Amino acid sequence: MELGTAQPKPASHMVWTSLCDFDELKEGEGKYVEIGGFQLAVFLNGGQVYAIDNNCPHAGGNLAGGAVQDGCAVCPWHSWAFRLDTGQLRGSPGVAVTTYPIRLLPRPDGKPTLVQANLPIF
Repeated sequence: MELGTAQPKPASHMVWTSLCDFDELKEGEGKYVEIGGFQLAVFLNGGQVYAIDNNCPHAGGNLAGGAVQDGCAVCPWHSWAFRLDTGQLRGSPGVAVTTYPIRLLPRPDGKPTLVQANLPIF
């Protein structure tokens, strides 16, 4: 992804894709998920789930391996902080990572709730 681009790649359509069980997420920590060619960082922050591209556009750092501070995923390599809700680099609105809509899908019989992202399908 180029610096400053935050739009998903052109796709024929979007589809809800299961990423993980909700109970796999830990407040304030990232979880790396690779699925369908996407490398995502999934976060639980303030009880809300977020999914963003995992690679920092600065130097390719693993955003899932960073901390969450003030609603931002902080890259562990050079401390670039991306807002979880918009993907924008804090203090530099022209730089962003892609964010993806999330939904929680309850399941019957006591099975854990699924975390799903609306991902483009090519």
